[in-house]
Amino acid sequence: MLVPLAGALAALVTVALGACTMATAPEQPLIVVTTNILGDVITHIVGEEAEVVTLMRPGADPHSFEISASQAARIQSADLLVSNGLGLEEGLQQHLDSAAAAGVAVFAAGEAVDTIDYAAEDSTGGGVDPHFWTDPTQMITVVHAAGDAIAAAVDGVDGQQIRRNANAYASELEQLDAQMASAFSVIDMSERNLVTNHHVFGYLAERFDFTIIGAVIPGGSTLAAPSASDLRELVRAIERAGVSTIFADSSQPDRLMQVLAEEASLRVTVVPLFTESLTEAGGDADSYIAMMRANTIRITTGLGPTGPGNDK
Repeated sequence: MLVPLAGALAALVTVALGACTMATAPEQPLIVVTTNILGDVITHIVGEEAEVVTLMRPGADPHSFEISASQAARIQSADLLVSNGLGLEEGLQQHLDSAAAAGVAVFAAGEAVDTIDYAAEDSTGGGVDPHFWTDPTQMITVVHAAGDAIAAAVDGVDGQQIRRNANAYASELEQLDAQMASAFSVIDMSERNLVTNHHVFGYLAERFDFTIIGAVIPGGSTLAAPSASDLRELVRAIERAGVSTIFADSSQPDRLMQVLAEEASLRVTVVPLFTESLTEAGGDADSYIAMMRANTIRITTGLGPTGPGNDK
């Protein structure tokens, strides 16, 4: 009887010790990120130092996506909330404001960049453009600022490791920027004209010397709608510039073609780009760097010497 009893006691001690170990194991700090582009960037910076939760699913629209009650609760319990900070997440703003009011630490990426405004003649009447990620040099600035913010605001992370991760990822973005500049160099300056479904590429245009001819949807939000006069003016601008390739968000390239076709008999090629969201894993834009490389190839193919409009 003594041997089984001793064995039973030993088993109970083992279970108790295991339960104690599980109960005292520290939870990782939690960083909640609004958009999936920023989510990918922050994940590279954080590495294994914290849990990163991205609210926006692949393929969603950052202007209009909404979150569940459980996701809203995670925002409130976050050690750090990372957002665009320039009004991009229009459907999420009340949750961002609520978290800030509750004392959640916030890193607004847009506050770290050298912002540009929409053109004054655009129907937005100007205003700050939140699409800074289309310029990799702006994202490099964000990476360093985010690394400093995470190291300072999130207890339990190794600040030195965070900064090492940020520096390593920033080096990758420097290479990306050089690759994009080299790729775009084959496009003649007279052909560097961008027409898109809405105003997303202002930062890219400024960095790589493109001209924004116009956009089907006025302003920088997909929640806006084009008027008949907007479309007529865009058609005139396309005809004046001799544009033969226009670019649309990969989720709705047909919509752009149909809208323009209804306004005038334009003979243009529509090329889909990845503008405001990453794809599911395995897609052509399942990371920020993959997205930028894919867009570079498509823009260069559309506007370069072998593009559809350059056989004239």
